[in-house]
Amino acid sequence: MRKGIGSIRDSLDKELKDLGGIWSRIDFRPFISNNGAITPARIRLFNGWFQAGCLLQRPAKGIRRKRKVLRVAGNGRVPVVIYEPQDLGENAPCLVYYHGGAFVLRDRPATHRLAQVYAEAVGCRVALVQYRVGLPYPEPLKDCYRGLCWIWENAEQLGIDRERIAVLGDSAGGALAAGVTLLARDRKGPEICFQMLISPVTDYRMTSWSMRQYVDSPGWNARLNRQMWELYLRQAENRSPRYAAPLCAKSLRGLPPAYVETLEIDCLRDEGNAYADRLARDGVPVELNAIRGTFNGYDVYDKNRLVKLSLKRRCLVLVKELKERQAGDTGKQS
Repeated sequence: MRKGIGSIRDSLDKELKDLGGIWSRIDFRPFISNNGAITPARIRLFNGWFQAGCLLQRPAKGIRRKRKVLRVAGNGRVPVVIYEPQDLGENAPCLVYYHGGAFVLRDRPATHRLAQVYAEAVGCRVALVQYRVGLPYPEPLKDCYRGLCWIWENAEQLGIDRERIAVLGDSAGGALAAGVTLLARDRKGPEICFQMLISPVTDYRMTSWSMRQYVDSPGWNARLNRQMWELYLRQAENRSPRYAAPLCAKSLRGLPPAYVETLEIDCLRDEGNAYADRLARDGVPVELNAIRGTFNGYDVYDKNRLVKLSLKRRCLVLVKELKERQAGDTGKQS
């Protein structure tokens, strides 16, 4: 049985009642056409808004911002924006951040705010890889891996400790972060010490219970999710590529330890839980934080008390994995 808005709102935690009101009003109609299809024109509209917001945004007090543009195949350009506390020393940990957005939406101002929260609270450099959006698989994943390799190759100049490089991704960015860890393992590439996946996209098959629960609910839902996969895999020879849908990988052994956060009122909930379970069964240390009464993208409302608690938990995990990690101990499983 599909949940209606009223019954879903009843699931919201007390601290999220205000967010519940916001969530029930989330409207993707500007993003889709009259027949319910995601269209290039609507994507350009949203990305124009996001780009304008990012250009107007200044770093928070005490945070420094740097930018490097990487060249990729086909004369492409992939900017990498690095946020760091102004008093951060050399040989510091680094968090490589891949934003969400259904593989078609670019980073938005809230993405940069979160990056600065992590940089300040954890005491690390945060590298936001602005991969090219709207391109079919595997191009966005290639951009993300290219960004990781550039950071690895230039670690000394960037003041980064190679032994303490982690990846973080939310929603579609979670699929990219997980895909990057698989690529790095299989190609014997940069050693990633930790992965943090927030409401990750992991499975193109969309057969879970939560996909059936949230077919056309407010915010992100299964109807939009199906279109996302159709657009992303439109040129894939293999319709179930393991680097695009990491839950389809034959083995997750040898991947870095993980923190997986899933959200109760989210069509992606069950595939995130399933990915955490697969990691554990394949011998990868994993912490699953299944948060009740939350929805996809809830963390952008960072003034809410429960959101603050969630961000604090993430930062504590990152401090443990990045700041307290002994040099040379990557924690990877053989």
